[in-house]
Amino acid sequence: MMSTTPVEPLYVTSLDEIFWAGTLMAITMAMHGFGMLAVLRVNFAIKNRIGTNEGLILGIFPLIIASWMIMFVHLAEVGVWAAFFMWQGAFANGSLSYYFSLNEYTTVGSNFNLPVHWRLLEGMIATTGLLTFAWSTGILLTLAQEFQDQRTRLFEPRRQKQPAKP
Repeated sequence: MMSTTPVEPLYVTSLDEIFWAGTLMAITMAMHGFGMLAVLRVNFAIKNRIGTNEGLILGIFPLIIASWMIMFVHLAEVGVWAAFFMWQGAFANGSLSYYFSLNEYTTVGSNFNLPVHWRLLEGMIATTGLLTFAWSTGILLTLAQEFQDQRTRLFEPRRQKQPAKP
């Protein structure tokens, strides 16, 4: 009896694939490093510009700007992967290449696949995304903690003025 299960083509990881995976990961991490330093620098400049403001809107403004900058950095990093896939002819157009790259980078996954000889890169882009999102989360958490600490300090004088509850 013959099996009707489709047979996958033979896949062997190549040195070329490993080289490009490492190179793309290194480029992405370098971009992320510069991007996160820019986020911190801009955040510091904004805080110095607006001073220690007690208003909620001006207090959260640096955090919003940081979030937008982090998102832009991630989108630029995805663009590097998408450009590589276009250069290699993996996809018919840039839109599809970017869509695939963004879905893989965020570990959502995609209905599309790379050609068999680039299969390793699907996992490597997801791994890179995990690393950069963790780094971004650390930066955003630090900035959010500063904001929360600032807001908490504002509550202390109010709390001290209230009479103690029995």
